[in-house]
Amino acid sequence: MAIDYEKRNGIAYITLNNPEKANILDKATSDDISAAWIDLWEDRDIRCAIVTGKGDRHFCGGHNLAPRPDLTAEDREYLRTQRIYWPLAGTVHGQSTGVDGRMGDHYPRVWKPVIAAVNGWAAGAGLYMVLASTDIRLASSENAKFKFGLLSQGWLGHGPGASLLIKQLRYIDAMKVLLTDEPFDAAEALRIGLINEVVPHANLMERAEEIAHQIAKMPPAAVRMMKEFIIRFGDLPTDQAWHVQNLINNLLIQTTADGEEGRAAFNEKRPPNFTGALRRRGEPWEALSEEEAARLDEAYRSGEY
Repeated sequence: MAIDYEKRNGIAYITLNNPEKANILDKATSDDISAAWIDLWEDRDIRCAIVTGKGDRHFCGGHNLAPRPDLTAEDREYLRTQRIYWPLAGTVHGQSTGVDGRMGDHYPRVWKPVIAAVNGWAAGAGLYMVLASTDIRLASSENAKFKFGLLSQGWLGHGPGASLLIKQLRYIDAMKVLLTDEPFDAAEALRIGLINEVVPHANLMERAEEIAHQIAKMPPAAVRMMKEFIIRFGDLPTDQAWHVQNLINNLLIQTTADGEEGRAAFNEKRPPNFTGALRRRGEPWEALSEEEAARLDEAYRSGEY
């Protein structure tokens, strides 16, 4: 495989493993990482993922831009034009959709937390992956470097980098990254809010695992729903987003065992044991007497329940 893919203690590890070629997203790597995203999405025992690159020079240096040798320049121009008007089924902008029908297979959004351990250069599609597929981002203080890497080649790029930058950073910081195409280091990435922490290179994976293990202790269904809520509904007006949040919260309380376990553990002053178990739908409540209805109505109006 072009990546190393492991699963240990509820955590999936994706390591791009082609350091001689900057851990680029060539066809083999893209196919392998797409399969890994699908596997960790569907494996109920996996509660968090860490993505990194092999070595200490490159997280991911971008896409493999070399065309097939049997295609002429005219062939490539024709196929790129065809892609605009006649995209293949199951693709988005030329990429297989894989696990996420909206963002393609290289940098999808999976509904489980993903931690980036940026060990070296994240450029072009490597930066896209950080922006699109990861939720918590750590970077090597010695080796991490970042670069949009496309405007200086005369194009905006086929990936979602520009759109994601402007949503995740301040306007002025995003525009400096996009318009100058200058590389920047981990300290600058921290200043502009692209990453959470700068970590000594020797401790990068240790710190990533520390955070991953903390997440793995959380209620898995609630964690998954929290991420989906933020991505799908976070841009709604606050009153609408709050309404959706309330509906999701009630679903979690009523249809999973973790909501009850969390409250019981808090009251009993013990660590919770979150399993993600689903609850069976029960029988409907019996009709209330007038006295019981009045008692519950008073409690309902008090808000103390």
